[in-house]
Amino acid sequence: MNIGAVDHVEFYVGDAQQSAFYLCTAFGFRLRGQAGPERGRTDSRSLLLTQGGIDIVLTSALTPDHPAAQYVARHGDGVANIAFEVTDAAKAFAMAVERGATPVEEPVVHSQCGTEVVTAAVLGFGDVAHRFMQRTGDPDDFLPGTMEIFPPASEDNGGEQPLHTVDHAAICVPAGELRPTVAFYENVFGFSQIFEEFIEVGEQAMDSKVVQSPSGKVTFTIIEPVTDRQPGQIDTFLANHGGAGVQHLALLTDDIITTVPAMQDRGVAFLQTPAAYYDELSERLDKPELRMEDLRRTNVLVDQDHWGQVFQIFTQSMHVRKTFFWEVIDRHGARTFGSGNIKALYEAVAREKATA
Repeated sequence: MNIGAVDHVEFYVGDAQQSAFYLCTAFGFRLRGQAGPERGRTDSRSLLLTQGGIDIVLTSALTPDHPAAQYVARHGDGVANIAFEVTDAAKAFAMAVERGATPVEEPVVHSQCGTEVVTAAVLGFGDVAHRFMQRTGDPDDFLPGTMEIFPPASEDNGGEQPLHTVDHAAICVPAGELRPTVAFYENVFGFSQIFEEFIEVGEQAMDSKVVQSPSGKVTFTIIEPVTDRQPGQIDTFLANHGGAGVQHLALLTDDIITTVPAMQDRGVAFLQTPAAYYDELSERLDKPELRMEDLRRTNVLVDQDHWGQVFQIFTQSMHVRKTFFWEVIDRHGARTFGSGNIKALYEAVAREKATA
């Protein structure tokens, strides 16, 4: 199937302009293009945002029967499509359907001025689809003939773009669906399971497996709750979201200590880390590759595996249902996902409460 990187991530939202304002102002994305009634699309409006190698599409319904209206009614704003780069969209679509995927969009050719983009889509998990994107010609023409592309403003040229790649998506599925979902991605898309972990946090527990495309550029962390323990954050997500969905997207940076304060200055609210977490850090892992005083100041977490260390921080959820949030991640060789931080944070909070 030759799946490359994540081509773009599409959110269905109630108000695309409002969502775009927040992501551009706080996260540093740039408005790159739009599609809507001006370009012949009468049932929806989409805004294209970009930063580094990350493309985000925000789509709002203009008619009650558009899928975005139905999605937002069920889940609120959220990820509706994670698109894959492919060499042959029609072939990938046919192969996926033959292997058991549910078709969502038949292959369509978008062409203009020598640029051609072929798209097709199948259902992934829950209400989230995967769009196959086959591109030839001008790479800056996102969807020729459909989406108007804006020229970059002069202040954008050479500007900082600290976030540059979609590192992974964290997906919550109901209890009992973890293994079938992993098998689906293995059988339909040719992904491989690269990691698994059973995580216990106090009286709560969750089971997780990580699948990745053969290219290594598309990674999904899939998590299910353990039902014989106390309900936890995965149960809360599933209840508030209304089923399986993307809990968070992790965006990669090469300098998390600089990126986090810059985002905070623009209005991004990150989760706070208790002081006890850093007090006990030396008992859990080797000396961090970043300065301890910088980690404390920025609330950045650190974990390590056989290959290196990973630094990460999570935003507070701006979602009205408190479901979706973002992660900023900086990898220093590590290939895993900081699961050690879940237990360490829980224990640090418990320790501070006990001594308060």
